[in-house]
Amino acid sequence: MTDSDQTREPEPLRSVHTNTFPELLAQASASLLVTTYQAGKLVVLRNDQGVLNTHFRNFMKPMGLAVENGKLAIGCNVDVWEFHNIPAVCNKWDESDEFKDSSFKHDACFLPRRSHTTGDIQIHEMAWVDHELVFINTAFSCLAKRSEQNSFEPIWRPSFIESLSPGDSCHLNGMAVVDGQVRYVTSLGETSSPGGWRENKRNGGILIDTHSNEILVRGLSMPHSPRWYRDQLWLLESGEGTIGRVDLSTGKYESIAQLPGFTRGLSFFGPLAFIGLSQVRESAVFSGIPLVERLEERTCGVWVLNIETGETVAFCKFEEGVQEIFAVEVLQGTTFPDLINHDAKLIGNSYVLGNDALGQVPKELRS
Repeated sequence: MTDSDQTREPEPLRSVHTNTFPELLAQASASLLVTTYQAGKLVVLRNDQGVLNTHFRNFMKPMGLAVENGKLAIGCNVDVWEFHNIPAVCNKWDESDEFKDSSFKHDACFLPRRSHTTGDIQIHEMAWVDHELVFINTAFSCLAKRSEQNSFEPIWRPSFIESLSPGDSCHLNGMAVVDGQVRYVTSLGETSSPGGWRENKRNGGILIDTHSNEILVRGLSMPHSPRWYRDQLWLLESGEGTIGRVDLSTGKYESIAQLPGFTRGLSFFGPLAFIGLSQVRESAVFSGIPLVERLEERTCGVWVLNIETGETVAFCKFEEGVQEIFAVEVLQGTTFPDLINHDAKLIGNSYVLGNDALGQVPKELRS
């Protein structure tokens, strides 16, 4: 167990993990990104010589994550931050005061490149679609993208949503990209009245085909995180604490495993599913759902499941400081990354130039 930023955090953020978790990351040559809006952190899970290193960076209510070709986007309370991996910064970061006495060797450093203010749209899942960032605008019950002039540009909404207004009518939350297009979305209800999804949250969840606007599955308990993987549609029935597949020919959801928490956040690598678990608070939002009735004590962390057998092969459990997780994203090909949003000096002295401009810089200043 490690808590790499313990001395700098105002509250304890403790975790425990199975030995298999860092082993799996090492075998996959990967790391893991996790957002927790409740704690206001981006958590980076990394293998450090056989121990799982849990590394925290502060954000305002981070939720959705999107990764593509060295770009990382994070959706926060009123804005979207875009970071790019700048490999040349790794050596500088290793030699900085923060890490000069450690054994860490970073192989990716994400620096801020763009910020876009959306307003409080309750942003949920995000994805790069045809090199554009598309996100779930939960407040306005629509899919949207960034705009040069406006807070956002709406691009799709369910047929039962009658107008564009910030009422969180159906709690649109998750999306699956198929062949480069957003094809499936989940919501917690089928209503156009503000907050109307709350009236039937126990089993009012639905899965929608965005191309046909057809509702494919009804009767789900708080569904989240639909994903198209290995030519199958997967999703998390969070209210039951399960992961499963949807048979698109019958519209039936089939659970393959039940886990000890509110399942939300899903990413795949090979036969492995990395699943976020939340404790969920005893509140009006989560009362009356099957998970709360089944488990008096619920777990927060990341579970790793073999989707071919349904067996849990590893887990990381947060014991203090983190109670709710939203997004989980495998960062392939990067074993020890960092994201730098707090070191003004390093950001200020790191310049990214095009090839033509770089050719005009003296060789001794290039890195």
